[in-house]
Amino acid sequence: MGVAYTRGLHELGDGLWAYLQPDGGWGWSNAGLICCADRSLLVDTLFDLKLTRAMLDEMAPLLKRSPIRAAVNTHANPDHCFGNQLLPDAAEIYASAAAAAEMSELSPAELHGLKLATGMEANLRDFIDLAFGPFDFEGIELREPTRTFQGHLRLSVGERELELIELGPAHTRGDVIVHLPDAATVFTGDLLFAGGTPIAWASLSNWLSACDWIMQLGAGTLIPGHGPVTDSSGVADMRRYLAHVRDCAAECFAAGLDPGAAADEIDISDFSDWGEPERIAVNVLAAYRELDPSLPEPTAAELFARMADWRARHRGTRTPERA
Repeated sequence: MGVAYTRGLHELGDGLWAYLQPDGGWGWSNAGLICCADRSLLVDTLFDLKLTRAMLDEMAPLLKRSPIRAAVNTHANPDHCFGNQLLPDAAEIYASAAAAAEMSELSPAELHGLKLATGMEANLRDFIDLAFGPFDFEGIELREPTRTFQGHLRLSVGERELELIELGPAHTRGDVIVHLPDAATVFTGDLLFAGGTPIAWASLSNWLSACDWIMQLGAGTLIPGHGPVTDSSGVADMRRYLAHVRDCAAECFAAGLDPGAAADEIDISDFSDWGEPERIAVNVLAAYRELDPSLPEPTAAELFARMADWRARHRGTRTPERA
């Protein structure tokens, strides 16, 4: 795509910018900026205040001319909204109604407490340190969205028209993309992981449909929630993974394997250069729950324990983890 995958702000042209955070693994999310003559819209904040402040500082020369008048949280995961309190007081914050409701379910204080928790089983402790260790949740006050919607919402940023399209539940219960038809560009949030393993917290089958929707938009530039700027080939690659997991999980389900055994059984060697392979444990369970809706909904703690155990079992048998 001609956009280097390096940390910081990258100009995409036509008043569009991507803020990238390699390596795109747990918590290292991207954001975006849409600038017009006298205002701008920010797509997502970052996981903690230090990271969000550094991003806004780098954007400062642009924001002096085009201050942030609005922001969009593409979904409820905290690495896309925990920096909201640093937005200008008058900025409107948009999100889907489902994302706004989900956002209130995990507080910064709870994540801070999880980092400091003692007595945790060793595999889970290692995994929590991997996923959350680099980030500082102390002092964060969650600023929730001020405007919510369902389905589609058209917005204007100066003279530029854009549309917010709700495609969840998929990665989360309320995923939204930001589509700029005039620039053939989409900020996808976490409906796209480029070069990293996706994780279906909500619905694997709906995510496949979301991939089809994104590709039908015909955008030439896609800014993923994690990973480098890409095009439709990035969506096609991720869709191939999701379909592979869905189909293999169905075979394992028919054979009577439990979700943990199925996650061990499914061959993901075609995606061995992707980070976060342990997410297969969550994705298989999502597929199983669609095959058998009577299966109980797991808690977040149970899902992290499944990933931690998968990671421990497969340590040394997969591509080395990202540094």
